[in-house]
Amino acid sequence: MSHLAIIPILLPLAAGIACLALERAGLVAQRAVSLAAALMMMAVAALLLRHAGTGAIDVYALGNWPAPFGIVLVLDRLSALMVAVCAALALPALIYASGGTDALGRHFHALFQFQIAGLNGAFLTGDLFNLFVFFEVLLLASYGLLVHGNGRARANAGLAYVVLNLTGSALFLIALGLLYGTLGTLNMADMAHALARVPAADQALVRTAASLLVVVFALKAALFPLSFWLPSVYGAAVAPAAALFAIMTKVGVYALLRVSSASFAGAPVTADLLQPWLMPLAIATIVAGTLGALAARRLAVVVASLVVVSTGTLLAAIAASGIEAIAAALFYLVHSTLVAGGFFLLAGRIASARGEAGDGFRTGQTATRAVTLGAAYLVFALAISGVPPLSGFLAKLMILRSIQEAPFGPLAWTALLSSSLLPALVLARAASVFFWEAKPAPAATAEARLGLPALAMLTMLAASPLLVAFAAPVADYARATAMQLRSPAASEAVLGADPATARERRP
Repeated sequence: MSHLAIIPILLPLAAGIACLALERAGLVAQRAVSLAAALMMMAVAALLLRHAGTGAIDVYALGNWPAPFGIVLVLDRLSALMVAVCAALALPALIYASGGTDALGRHFHALFQFQIAGLNGAFLTGDLFNLFVFFEVLLLASYGLLVHGNGRARANAGLAYVVLNLTGSALFLIALGLLYGTLGTLNMADMAHALARVPAADQALVRTAASLLVVVFALKAALFPLSFWLPSVYGAAVAPAAALFAIMTKVGVYALLRVSSASFAGAPVTADLLQPWLMPLAIATIVAGTLGALAARRLAVVVASLVVVSTGTLLAAIAASGIEAIAAALFYLVHSTLVAGGFFLLAGRIASARGEAGDGFRTGQTATRAVTLGAAYLVFALAISGVPPLSGFLAKLMILRSIQEAPFGPLAWTALLSSSLLPALVLARAASVFFWEAKPAPAATAEARLGLPALAMLTMLAASPLLVAFAAPVADYARATAMQLRSPAASEAVLGADPATARERRP
């Protein structure tokens, strides 16, 4: 049995523990460990993509206990893709933080690594209880990262964030208890077979538990009307933490996609649980995020609102349900996560370069290195708005083509096109404030603020052009992933070709 599937969890976990042990050694040692782990994680992610790209599905049984009795990790195309996106986001964020943001509070690097471990675990786990465990790991780390740097705004946002997620965790546990009590399993592959045989007397209880589970995932994904918390929370975090947070909503989307395809879709009791309302709520999420971007008065809050828009866009494609729609959603997921993460880094760079004005839409000093920042701003604004020739245009075009025949298709088209045009106007207005309606900055300041943050931002800047350059192989991988999600191969890999035998052995 290959140990490749567990490395994305063990590597950041070990790095986080090492960073805690090195607290007295100072930030330089912690940075070295954290950056080395992030670089190794990039290499591991490349190996995972290469291996999963062959179509192989690896099942890693912890303690060598077979499913459905033991804990299993499942490495397939989708989990490998998500781990790779997380690694590609984490390395530039850590480079940015190493420029001085990590010195604003204690344990930044340990918390960052623990959050990566939680994210990777959530992407790789094959059962719902361990999905809950990894959710808690990444959430506990995110609580610390959110308040890193102190400040009233971060404390207020952190309190609301903690309360919401504690509520979500309680609902998650209730749902798991109900499902385990009625089905006798929480393994995602095994649940599909158990759901197909639910007695009539238990069906209402199962639907209630499954509905609670969907509500929890909708909260994590910031699906309307559970999206109100995200802009203020993500907008309050320091730039590298906010960049990593860009993938946290995608965990909720991933969980909805994974559970619906692996467990719910084939069972009559849960088959219609998502489809009737997912498209209308996805459209409402797009509208809510767009309105939030129009109302925002800080660049980081605009970007956070556009993260909400990306959730709605992803779920609109998932609601359309076809292979091409899921493939388009996965292409858009890669684009939106990396571009939003890079834009958060740019917002932090602009805030530090404008002095007291920060990233607020008010007159202040001209951003130092305005030409470089202005060029980067233009690329990120075009990419996140979906304007050609960058990856946002390709991703949204794929989604528009895939949902045109879906229910509410014309309404979804209108929402998606509006979510490109209106935020572009907001970002254009913000650019005029940042780069034209401003006072000249002292020349000395420009020299003092070069370094790792700029390097990280420029690294993320390459994501959208690279997605355009490699659009064909990325789209092919996404299409193959969508087909694999519809195939029974994953269930057979986890349980074997005869899942009924496994269930008969259960005590």
